Amino acid sequence: MGGPFVSEPTLAQWMAARLAAFEVAATAQLPAADRAPQRLHQAMRYAVLDGGKRVRPLLVDAAGEVVGAPEPALRAAALAVEYVHAYSLIHDDLPCMDNDVLRRGKPTVHIAFDEATAMLAGDALQAEAFQAIAEAPIEAGTRAALMAELAAAAGTRGMCGGQAIDLAAVGSSMSRAELEQMHGMKTGALLRAAVRMGALAGAADPAVLAPLDRYAHAVGLAFQVVDDVLDVEATSQDLGKTAGKDAQQGKPTYVSMLGLTAARQWAERLRQDAHGALDTLPAAAAARTVRLRQLADFIVLRKS
Repeated sequence: MGGPFVSEPTLAQWMAARLAAFEVAATAQLPAADRAPQRLHQAMRYAVLDGGKRVRPLLVDAAGEVVGAPEPALRAAALAVEYVHAYSLIHDDLPCMDNDVLRRGKPTVHIAFDEATAMLAGDALQAEAFQAIAEAPIEAGTRAALMAELAAAAGTRGMCGGQAIDLAAVGSSMSRAELEQMHGMKTGALLRAAVRMGALAGAADPAVLAPLDRYAHAVGLAFQVVDDVLDVEATSQDLGKTAGKDAQQGKPTYVSMLGLTAARQWAERLRQDAHGALDTLPAAAAARTVRLRQLADFIVLRKS
């Protein structure tokens, strides 16, 4: 007779385990709060620890499962992508950008500390991201691939470029193609990088990387569409950030362009596209996509 049946962890159980591992790693890897300059290090830890959905690190881990990536490479990639995300949130919330006071259910970094410290904390977290990869006990080629992927996603071809377009678009109209390009850069690029970095951590071949890239493209756009819907439908308490901000600032969104119903339908179509991309993976890899599929559902069906 075989041993006792062990059921697969639920998504909630898997997420809890992966997020706990992330928190332990980030707590240890970030500069200690009592190390000089203390205020800067405290602001960095405030921005990263104890908050957020951690969608990007979870996507790294889920994509890594598909290719059997080693844990040290996944941990470095997960830390790096979340540090870049945290730095972008710090800078986005500054008075010179979106001028927001609430993030992840607590005061934004420039409110909790001050503007200069917030700016430096963001700068330092970007550097810390690449240091996390550089110091990881992994093969040199993997380190280089992860760094190149993250740099492309964070720079003018990705997140920073998308933010610049977003700032320039306030109060103006955009075509749907222009809106999609902007969000594909501002939000989608880092989400896509998270998936690709998880795959690259396991040296994925093109037959695996291409379908995962299509999945990541769909999930990245879906995340932003849902964000636009929630900005209209949810409360600040639900979101942990200021609700209704897009409309107040005159920003073009999928809701302002398509309406709520069509925006929800578009998010659902993107969810189906993400699942469809995973169906095209080689059989052995496709069998290990349960977490990626669950995360696609989580991203589109979330309420905050």
